[in-house]
Amino acid sequence: MDGIQDPMTKPPVSTRLTRAAAVFGPGLVVMLADTDIGSLITAAQSGVQFGYRLLLQQLLLVPVLYIVQELTVRLGIFTGRGHGELIRHHFGALWAWVSAAGLGIATAGALLTEFAGVAGVGELYGIPRGVSVTLAAAALLAVVLTGSYRRVERAAIAVGLFEFVFFYVAWRAHPDPGLMLREAVNIPWHSQPYWFLTAANVGAVIMPWMVFYQQSAVADKRLRPEHFGAARLDTAVGALVTQLVMAAALIACAATIGAKAPAATLNSVGDISHALTPFLGETVGKIVFSAGIIGAGLVASIVVSLAFAWGLGEVTGYRRSLELHPLQARWFYGVYAICVVGGAVVVALWPNLVALSVDVQVMNALLLPLVLGFLIALAIHALPAQHRLRGPYKGIVIIVAALTTTLGVFGAFQGVGLF
Repeated sequence: MDGIQDPMTKPPVSTRLTRAAAVFGPGLVVMLADTDIGSLITAAQSGVQFGYRLLLQQLLLVPVLYIVQELTVRLGIFTGRGHGELIRHHFGALWAWVSAAGLGIATAGALLTEFAGVAGVGELYGIPRGVSVTLAAAALLAVVLTGSYRRVERAAIAVGLFEFVFFYVAWRAHPDPGLMLREAVNIPWHSQPYWFLTAANVGAVIMPWMVFYQQSAVADKRLRPEHFGAARLDTAVGALVTQLVMAAALIACAATIGAKAPAATLNSVGDISHALTPFLGETVGKIVFSAGIIGAGLVASIVVSLAFAWGLGEVTGYRRSLELHPLQARWFYGVYAICVVGGAVVVALWPNLVALSVDVQVMNALLLPLVLGFLIALAIHALPAQHRLRGPYKGIVIIVAALTTTLGVFGAFQGVGLF
């Protein structure tokens, strides 16, 4: 009959493209935030200390990252609830607070590294630490307090795309492809520093605030079951992009600092920039690199603060949505503002926090049992029957999560000499 579409017929290509464009955002935003300043410093340190020997791990983590974040998409779309809310509903308030505590620890560590990195970029240009973090905090407050979810999402993507400069930085480093391939499979199994950086790189990929943010963002964006395919594609593209950016940072530092000054210690943005400048020149080593760092730090600060504001609201029950006016969701916007302002103030008063960047990623690795345990349990019990984890894919997810958790925790303990 005219005007009635056969339900078995696929929508026109133009309709599918329009739907995909409207759905894209949560996955890409959270993945751009995943490549935050702490992660980039971890990748840089990996390249300096071990050349390309941690490069293969960056690529192997692409499917792991997708599998984990796809579960948040599935839960957000088919339950319409955030991560903390589902934990409270299915496992009780105590476990919801335990999960929120893990989120709070990860949030604090992330925000300190983001603002310390932004301050480090400012200092490269002679801008006092207090001025740079104040400007960053003001920009972050303006983006969220004056916009809707879509506006915040677009602003985060626009800022995060500056991370793409690391592809140019890696290209300008002129890496040796043959050496890259040889070292990528030459694993120093008995090196404690190698295992410590292995744990840090795992923790740099899967962080508690990513799980909370993407599930809450999907719910806040009101994505429906017909958006599931496009949302999964959004997540897959984001997972590939974030790990390629990490790989680019590792390659750039391995080909330059790692080849010429392997004993260098890169604990700050300034250390990396100054070390790159002799090899890549003033423009690439300082200006272009700084643009990527600023983009990474700002988009991560937005995502981390929103994740905590959403997660705490899901546990306590206060109103939480970027679609609500600040006066309608005072606690939600208030928690976001406290995160941003608090991070800026601490970094302004305590100058050496950026040295914690790698340690923060290792801490994230130690939180993996809690994060992935709740996520998989919800995917098995909280979803409608037809969308739950089941069959062979359930086994794959559990095995991948177990191996990733074991690698992160074992690497952390091995790195500090406990094994």
